[in-house]
Amino acid sequence: MLVNLDDVLKRAQREHYGVGLFNTTDTDMLQAAIEAAEALRSPIILGTAEVLLPYGDLPLIAPALLAAARRASVPVVVHYDHGLTFERTMQALKLGFSSVMFDASAKPYDENIAATKEVVKIAHAMGATVEGEIGHVGLAQQGDNEDEDRYTTPEEAVAFQTATGVDALAVAIGTAHGVYKSKPKLNLERLRAIRAATETPLVLHGGSGLSDDDFRNTIRDGVAKVNIHTDMTIAGAIAMRDGLAKFADRAPLTMDYLEVRNLRVAYIRRCIEEKIRLFGSAGRA
Repeated sequence: MLVNLDDVLKRAQREHYGVGLFNTTDTDMLQAAIEAAEALRSPIILGTAEVLLPYGDLPLIAPALLAAARRASVPVVVHYDHGLTFERTMQALKLGFSSVMFDASAKPYDENIAATKEVVKIAHAMGATVEGEIGHVGLAQQGDNEDEDRYTTPEEAVAFQTATGVDALAVAIGTAHGVYKSKPKLNLERLRAIRAATETPLVLHGGSGLSDDDFRNTIRDGVAKVNIHTDMTIAGAIAMRDGLAKFADRAPLTMDYLEVRNLRVAYIRRCIEEKIRLFGSAGRA
């Protein structure tokens, strides 16, 4: 069933588990995610991000995401992740996404508030929820997770949510997007302080590559939504490598492509199931 962030995150926050956002660029990933969620009876958040659109056109993937959500036997949020431009974020809402993240965190503080507030006004009128970001969750390869000056403060979190009315809040506590060049150092004390200051569900970006204990600790200390993408692409790449190795000693056949495709779905599904169990959302649908 198609739902929005309010329908899944408020309970997750109250009962101390996390709901995974799994960004999907094609129907292989989509199939893997839906099958994993239904098998484990877990709510799930599916979507794509603006930086991923070169790998999966939004008008092409959106109908598949929405159709899968509506026919699923578990709650499914269709979420537009890291909307960097107003135009693309509006396009996602018009296509039927039940939730969007508008990320103006790289802009000056006042501009971030003004732009996010406008998106919230429009999205709420359409029955959709909005995630915003305060602080800076950057790129792991650039070492953006190593600068505590960019971490979110409790005061910033409260002021931003009050000014914009966002339904979920991405905070910077030491994570970053992509593959880490060194072990991230998470500031759990900062996370606990933010959680104590606001009732708005908190979001952890840059989840791929964290340890199991990192996930357990951040969810314990207040995170309700965890974003995953890199781990899924790695699982899919390993599946392709394993599949191609299987057929390396024979001439290409039609079934080779299809078997590798199914192997990719299986590997990505296993990755997602592992995360669902780790986040504690299994059996919560």
